[in-house]
Amino acid sequence: FLSIFAVAFNVPTLFAKKAKVDPDECQVCIEVLEAVDAALDKDEKKSQISVEEGIADYCSNKELTSKQKKMCYYMEPIKKSVSQPFTLRLPKLKVCQRLKKSNPEICDVKNAVKVAPAASEADVKKLRVKQLKSILNDRGVTCDGCLEKEDFVKRVLATAHMDL
Repeated sequence: FLSIFAVAFNVPTLFAKKAKVDPDECQVCIEVLEAVDAALDKDEKKSQISVEEGIADYCSNKELTSKQKKMCYYMEPIKKSVSQPFTLRLPKLKVCQRLKKSNPEICDVKNAVKVAPAASEADVKKLRVKQLKSILNDRGVTCDGCLEKEDFVKRVLATAHMDL
């Protein structure tokens, strides 16, 4: 009777919905790990030392973006923590989530938000203020006197020609 009672109360947890995964979560971390993965031979992916060397080789590349360099800054000191789950062939998102437990900044590094040149005002209004500020910062523009979201939207649209 107790086992039936216990199962009855655990059944709802079996059907509980999983939390939605943010598609941008840990995007730069995943991007860096995929690049390291692509650079390694199949047999090297099983060796922690080879993975650590692969991370070092990737991070020594002079043509990395600022976000990739920042990720290398976080990964270089903890190469062993990166290589261990990497050699177990865990999905890159899971590796990054493990690293996030010891260093929360790892998943905070995100690629810049881009606005299409033909973006309408309605499209820009859908963005969050944080994203609008990030766009302006990437363009090297300050928004002095911007208090409301509408001010940031106008400034982003006014500087659309500056997007690279």
